Amino acid sequence: MTQRVLASTAAALLLALAPLGAQWPVHPNRGMPLKADGTPNLDAPAPRTPDGKPDLAGVWLNEWFYDGQVRPALASPPGEPPASTFANIGANFPKGLPLQPWAAKLLAERKEQNSKDNPDAYCLPMGLMQFHEHPQPRKMIQTPDVLIILYEGNAGVRQIFTDGRANPTNDPQPWWYGYSTGRWEGDTLVVRTTGLRDGGWLDINGSPLTDAATITERLPHQLWHAQDRRDD
Repeated sequence: MTQRVLASTAAALLLALAPLGAQWPVHPNRGMPLKADGTPNLDAPAPRTPDGKPDLAGVWLNEWFYDGQVRPALASPPGEPPASTFANIGANFPKGLPLQPWAAKLLAERKEQNSKDNPDAYCLPMGLMQFHEHPQPRKMIQTPDVLIILYEGNAGVRQIFTDGRANPTNDPQPWWYGYSTGRWEGDTLVVRTTGLRDGGWLDINGSPLTDAATITERLPHQLWHAQDRRDD
C-alpha cells in the first residue's frame, strides 16, 4: 500500500501521521507513479479520481514525523497561516492564539496541570487539530459523495460529506468530530465542521474549543505528494 506525506499548517488544516508497521505482504499500489527504474516518482502530478478531483485515498503520514524521526516542520506557504505543532497550535503565531480571557485562563490551568485531562490521555477521541498533528497514521477512503478518514490514533472515524448537503441546523447531538461537509474550490477541498462537543482541546497544551465553534479546513492539492511504497 502506498503511504503519502503532507505538510501541516495551522488554522484548521492539514494532516498528521506516522509509519505503519508491516501487516500484509508487500502489494504494490498500481496508482503510484514510477520512474524508469521502478522507484516512486515524487515529482509526478498528484493522482486524480475519475471525475478529475485530487485523489486523497491512501495512508497518510505527517511530514514532521516520518520513519520514527522528528524533523523540523516545513514553513507555511506564502499567505498561509503559520505552522502549528502537536503541542501548541499557536506555536508560530507572534502573539499566540487570540483567545478570550476565560479561554487564556483555562489554557494556563491545563498547562500547569501538565495536560493531564487531555482526551488523548484517556484514549478518547481527540480534537481535529490534534488529529492533524498526531504522529500516528490515518487512511482515507474517497468517493464522489464522501471522504472517510480512519485514524489509527484512538480508532477514530470521520466522515466528510461532499454530496452537496449543508451542515445540520436541527440541533444535532454534539459529536467529538462534529459534522463535516466539504466542497471543492478548484483543487482545494474546503471542509466546514459544526456540532462539536463542548470543552474540546485543540492541542496537547489544551487550547480550548467550545460547542459554538465552526472549523474550516482548506486542503490544497499542492501540499499532498506521494512518498514511497511500503508494506501494510
